[in-house]
Amino acid sequence: LKCPLPFAFISKNKYSRIRGITHTDSCYDSLYPGHIHTTPIQKLLLAVGSGVAALQNPYRHDMVAVLGETTGHLALIKLRDRMRNDPEGYTILTERPRIRLSTLDLSKMTSLPDGTFGREYLRFLEDNHVTPDSRADVKFVDSEELAYVVLRYREVHDLLHTLLGMPTNMLGETPSPSPAQTGLPMCALGAVLGPLRLNSSRLQSLFTSLGPWALRNGRRSRCVLSIFYERRWEQSLEDLRQELNIEPPPPILSAVKKTG
Repeated sequence: LKCPLPFAFISKNKYSRIRGITHTDSCYDSLYPGHIHTTPIQKLLLAVGSGVAALQNPYRHDMVAVLGETTGHLALIKLRDRMRNDPEGYTILTERPRIRLSTLDLSKMTSLPDGTFGREYLRFLEDNHVTPDSRADVKFVDSEELAYVVLRYREVHDLLHTLLGMPTNMLGETPSPSPAQTGLPMCALGAVLGPLRLNSSRLQSLFTSLGPWALRNGRRSRCVLSIFYERRWEQSLEDLRQELNIEPPPPILSAVKKTG
């Protein structure tokens, strides 16, 4: 069953409805709650429109989400297969854990010693005024299992920032191991176009230090989606980096965090 798709989606209200279509129509829940079936042509239109909107404003996370969902099918299959072939990743696909405020034991995480993964993740959320509940739901992926892979990628995003010691500004988002790790076109596009918004000094830092560091981590480290992070809260951040073969962040990041 195919549903008409609301295409006027560039407004701040995300996807403006046309033809009276609402998300309560039965065909929207054919694969998972919130799923919207789209044809290849509709996916192409969504990809182009969301890509333009994301280029104009990279902080439009809703548009970045749509771009990822409509362009990443082949990469998601490869990611899913990597998770299936990893014992820990297979467990994640089987148990389907969620990272939400409702699933986090905040009082326990607050009591953890400084330097533990759980305590540093909570500190990251507090310092950057972000919450795991802000991640967009998946809508346009035509596979329930692949939709979970996308959701998992979104929900571990801030965990990766913690693990890598990266800030949330443009310089912190651009040199990411994600393009090499995931193969998602959305991540590759961000890595290519993100530098266009950096000033000359930060460009120099990106190309001489942060970029090579991110590429090495992307190629050498374990698949970032095959880690059951929720079972690592009490592990020290340093030990977890060593286990996953992740290099510590370069010293330049300390200066970046201070200047914002």
